[in-house]
Amino acid sequence: MDTTSSSQRFALAALSMSTLLGALGTSIANVGLPALSAHFAAPYARIQWIVLAYLLASTAMAVVAGRLGDRYGRRRVLLGGIAMFSIASLGCAFAASLPMLVAARALQGAGAAAMLVLSLPFAADAGGRSGRTIGLLGSVSAAGTTLGPALGGALLAGFGWPSLFLFLAPLGLLTYACAWRGLPPGRSQAVRKDAGVQAPYGALVGIGLMTAVVMATLVIGPFHLARTLGLNGAALGLAMACGPLAAALAGVPAGRAVDRHGASCVGRIGLACAAAGCALLALLPAATGVAGYVIPLAVLTSGYALFQAANNSAVMAACDASQRGAVSGLLTLSRNLGLLGGASAMGMLFAATGMRTAFMASLLLVGAAGLTWRRTGRTAARRPA
Repeated sequence: MDTTSSSQRFALAALSMSTLLGALGTSIANVGLPALSAHFAAPYARIQWIVLAYLLASTAMAVVAGRLGDRYGRRRVLLGGIAMFSIASLGCAFAASLPMLVAARALQGAGAAAMLVLSLPFAADAGGRSGRTIGLLGSVSAAGTTLGPALGGALLAGFGWPSLFLFLAPLGLLTYACAWRGLPPGRSQAVRKDAGVQAPYGALVGIGLMTAVVMATLVIGPFHLARTLGLNGAALGLAMACGPLAAALAGVPAGRAVDRHGASCVGRIGLACAAAGCALLALLPAATGVAGYVIPLAVLTSGYALFQAANNSAVMAACDASQRGAVSGLLTLSRNLGLLGGASAMGMLFAATGMRTAFMASLLLVGAAGLTWRRTGRTAARRPA
């Protein structure tokens, strides 16, 4: 038996499951909010903290988790994050009050931050296969976002709201076992005093802008599909799932393309696809029906998957190896800020001016991301991902 190959498989499983659980933790709970509101006899203003506590904790801890990994060993901190996530999931399932549930969700989000942030530096250490590994993590993250609502709905219908969190605990234990078995021994790395946190800041801005564009589709889409096209129920959910599904399917090919053709080329193609998707969503008439929304949406999110694989690979290649945890934390922070900004700003723009203007604004955001990518792309072209 090839021990090295076996360890690599366990390591890849651990990184993939860490990313999947972090994404599921975000999306699986949303479907249970009405049931939780009824159970705790609480209004939406209080119940929404079940979601907000997770997001705020994972955002606040992103850079902290990365720095701790760089200083004390990424394996050690990642294992701690997985353990925290698993224990907090049990705490959520058995919470006797809403404040206890919110507190457990905050701990769950903090654990998820370590899982999401530290998976990327391990992927970047895969040598000539780093692009495809980073692409795989992007696919897994999109798959978790896609599966979360459907899986949550099934668990809620069959076993009640505690199952939304109880389901995650054994998966966390399995992830811990794979990480313990497969990840290389953890150790801190000496950080050069003159290194700072070396990161192409244009890449950080670019991923934030592109994430805001993708979030705009999740905010605008349900209203357009329901009010303009008359969809509801399962048909609306299926149409909305096409975007994350396209991103999930594009992630691994995007990573392979980065390894073969370089991050600069793949990043430009991703930006072009995203721009085309935004333009089509802004210009196609409603008479084109569901296809006129779903096809451009798939083009846009596939472009995002290409850009994300190229951007993350370029950032990891450009920064000092001892700083990869901190830089990955900055990437996660940028994505989370993009999600928050896209949900608020683009949602308000859509409510005030309509879909056409909102997606024209999204096209401008893609253009701005392209301008910030020019410098990052030149760096990536000089230094292969």
